[in-house]
Amino acid sequence: MALDTATVFVAVAVVLGMANPRLIPDRFDALLSAPITLLHVLGLIGLSVALPLFFRAFGMYRIRPGDSHKAETLRVAGAMAACTAVAAIPALAGLWHVRFVDLFGVWGLGTAMLLTTRMVWRAMRRSRRLRTPRRILIVGAGPRGAAIRDALSADEQGCEIVGFIDDDPAVPAPPRVAAHIIGGMTSLESLLMQHAVDEVFIALPVKSQYRQIEEALRTCERVGVCAKYRADLFETELAWPKYEPADGHVVTMQVAPDDYRLTVKRLIDVAGSAVLLVLLAPVMVASAVAVKITSPGPIFFAQERFGLNRRRFRMLKFRTMVVNAEQLQSMLEDRNEVDGPVFKISNDPRVTPVGRCLRRTSLDELPQLFNVLWGDMSLVGPRPLPLRDVQRFTRAGDIRRCSVRPGITCLWQVSGRNNLTFDQWMRLDLQYIDGWSLLLDFEILARTLPAVLKRTGAH
Repeated sequence: MALDTATVFVAVAVVLGMANPRLIPDRFDALLSAPITLLHVLGLIGLSVALPLFFRAFGMYRIRPGDSHKAETLRVAGAMAACTAVAAIPALAGLWHVRFVDLFGVWGLGTAMLLTTRMVWRAMRRSRRLRTPRRILIVGAGPRGAAIRDALSADEQGCEIVGFIDDDPAVPAPPRVAAHIIGGMTSLESLLMQHAVDEVFIALPVKSQYRQIEEALRTCERVGVCAKYRADLFETELAWPKYEPADGHVVTMQVAPDDYRLTVKRLIDVAGSAVLLVLLAPVMVASAVAVKITSPGPIFFAQERFGLNRRRFRMLKFRTMVVNAEQLQSMLEDRNEVDGPVFKISNDPRVTPVGRCLRRTSLDELPQLFNVLWGDMSLVGPRPLPLRDVQRFTRAGDIRRCSVRPGITCLWQVSGRNNLTFDQWMRLDLQYIDGWSLLLDFEILARTLPAVLKRTGAH
């Protein structure tokens, strides 16, 4: 909706600029000194409010299976026609000095640009799904589970079926499903803790397995994995379901934020990481040189970590330890100073002198700005943990921290860092997820610099 609204604003600016070239400032200072009246401000506010309302009223955000490009073109053209008609009212009243040919140009160019941007947006989403397919676990290996598998496979949405879970011998699984049953209902929690799963699709019969469905939903909630089930729970001979809105045939049980704010957060991540990489380039170059000339080995240390929905990625840091540090860790396990499955010691003998300085100032974390730019991480989010630590988790609730994208800084890092216990650490991560907002992200970012300068709890 934000992209559509911005697109129409661009169309309006292009049409009015071509119709009145003398109004286009030829210098930047002339643009800054351009007179803006109250009427201009009210017009922009009115357009910002009216456009999304008309877009939604004309069904531009309802997904209808089988819809053709012609149907979408009619919806977009109708919404733009309604917006243009409303804009013509003040023109008729003499409040705006706009010609009707200009309004027609806005309608034509706006419709064309909307269709183009929406096509590009869908292409980008499809290409992203092809790169990272959604991994789906289906609970229920009966006819409903087989139908869901067939629908997902035919929809070309970049889905990867992890397998089926079912332990009801009274309902024999179809042959195309039986070979992919990977466990029973009691193994659901352990499977979600051990494998990367984006969604759990529940396809059990309601009448006979209501309690199993309820338990599956609770397990997904506890682990932090999105659960889905179809709304057409009952089989009928004549009656058919009417979904409102049109895409309501699937109910999604969310465990983490999933709305337009995530798009805003991603835009902030991309812009913020790009700007910081430029501003901090001299510091990063100096750190890289210091690492290279003071100890043998590579400049960067790349380690596999668990990210969103337990997907693995390689997190970058400036190397602060000797080259064989990971192999030496097993010899230091008895010196671990942190409770729980994580490993931390204050005077780690594997750390180099330059590495100790980088760790104290958190400069070793700067290469993670590349991870943010690539989409593996965010500026703010739970810190990604090594595979060794996560594989030692014994509580399913701790895995829920993987339901959001990991970050460079987080709530526990500005609340004591390594001085906190493991339980306090996990509680703050889950508190961040449950109470997440853009304002909270800005607050954490604002508190990060003082925390780094104080070096509180830094090892």
